[in-house]
Amino acid sequence: MYGAIIGDIAGSTYESRNAARADFELFPAGSSFTDDTVLTIAVADAIMSGRNYKEALLEFARRYPNAGYGMGFMKWFSREDPRPYNSFGNGSAMRVSAVAWAFSTIDEVVEEAKKSAEPTHNHPEGIKGAQATAAAVFLALQGKSKKEIKEFMESEFSYKLPESYQELRATSRPNVICQETVPQSLTCFLESDDFEDALRKAIWLGGDSDTIACITGSVAEAFYKDIPAYMISFAEEKLDDFLLGRVRRFREQRKKRRAQSKGHRAER
Repeated sequence: MYGAIIGDIAGSTYESRNAARADFELFPAGSSFTDDTVLTIAVADAIMSGRNYKEALLEFARRYPNAGYGMGFMKWFSREDPRPYNSFGNGSAMRVSAVAWAFSTIDEVVEEAKKSAEPTHNHPEGIKGAQATAAAVFLALQGKSKKEIKEFMESEFSYKLPESYQELRATSRPNVICQETVPQSLTCFLESDDFEDALRKAIWLGGDSDTIACITGSVAEAFYKDIPAYMISFAEEKLDDFLLGRVRRFREQRKKRRAQSKGHRAER
């Protein structure tokens, strides 16, 4: 989950003033977590506590009401009894990565991603964006190649992914919808050399920089398995005790599940 959080923080200052060159400062003054991080941790907390996603999203959004949410989501969590608003914005994809770390099969991951999107983003494209992102993270965790991940995205979700980062930069346009943002983010990952390179490509692309980097970072972490220690330390310093405590708890729970899974396999 650190990949998503670090991507969000790195992209936070570039959303309104896009990076002008590829060697931009990765964490300039003012870098901070935004709604992407808050809601990513909310989804993780829902999984850990066994409660429904709507309840967790509401609690976290109301606890951090000024994190930079879109207008539709702000109206949603401000209502007494909020209902899904048929959104296909990229909010469903930016918050979903914990699902891939918590479940054991691609079918479970795709179904849980749908559940995590539905409290707000119940439009088919909003659901698909969450499912595709979670599936990409899961496949990366399973050791699938970039070629296999790309083919799955194109065959299962009908995303047409650019053949190169240069093509992506030439054809992309600023937007906040799943059907544009998710393919952009996946391409930034697919065309990267390592975790940092993935973030730099996501942010240099321009547009909704924190969310593109959040989605890209979530897949890149799962694939490369190696995030520079200084990035993790920087992210932890930016989180408050409430958020950081839940991130660490989620990591510990996953370690325990992996150990138990290995133990069951050894017994067979």
